[in-house]
Amino acid sequence: MAKPALEIRRGLIKVRVWQRKSKNKGVRYSLTVVRLFRNGDQWKESTRLGRDDIPLVRLLLDEAHTWMLTNEENSK
Repeated sequence: MAKPALEIRRGLIKVRVWQRKSKNKGVRYSLTVVRLFRNGDQWKESTRLGRDDIPLVRLLLDEAHTWMLTNEENSK
């Protein structure tokens, strides 16, 4: 499985940034957001978020966005 270019975690929220190389447009980024939860002894991930997760998601998305912009500029 491919590894993310960046993974940021705060509390139970995790953002992963994925890097793809395009022939026409150079480096392109996409991201995924997951919330960790425990099911018995196992940690699992869900894409469903609650109201109280939103402030933390916003913070992590801002961090990921800044990282993407910085890395796009460095790859030119």
